[in-house]
Amino acid sequence: MRWWDIDSVLELEKDLFPEDAWSRGMFWSELAHARGPEATRRYLVAQAGDRIVGYAGLAVSGTESDSGAAVGADIQTIAVARDHQGTGLGSRLLAELLRAATDFECSEIMLECRVDNIRAQKLYERFGFEPIGFRRGYYQPGNVDALVMRLTTAPAGGTAPEPTSEQGTQGTEING
Repeated sequence: MRWWDIDSVLELEKDLFPEDAWSRGMFWSELAHARGPEATRRYLVAQAGDRIVGYAGLAVSGTESDSGAAVGADIQTIAVARDHQGTGLGSRLLAELLRAATDFECSEIMLECRVDNIRAQKLYERFGFEPIGFRRGYYQPGNVDALVMRLTTAPAGGTAPEPTSEQGTQGTEING
């Protein structure tokens, strides 16, 4: 994701998450940490032609003192346009984020998911995430609880599945 993608991403964000959509400033802040040698974020967009049909983001935090490797990562967001849901695009975006976590040498990946978003929970479970708790009233203003999930990666290798090709589902290309 680059700054010029933000307007299209915001349209999708507001459509998919009308009550708790991220602001333009939140995306700018995340992207400010996504480039250069000190980058701690990885943000992707999925495009079908000129249209952005999905996006995803990962944030890493902490380092091990000996190796400098990131200790953990948080999946910040994954979104897929309604007309591309059920096509495997969410899986592709998640696989790319897990690959990024492996590149950052993260030992665990965390995420929060709305308790009423069963489809997303099943996706995360297919990738090995396990529920570990709840955050009450996490999603505002709707006061919806979040299910906290964690994936612990194998030492020196991670668990990121490899996408089958560079070209995405149904002609959808994923770009950082």
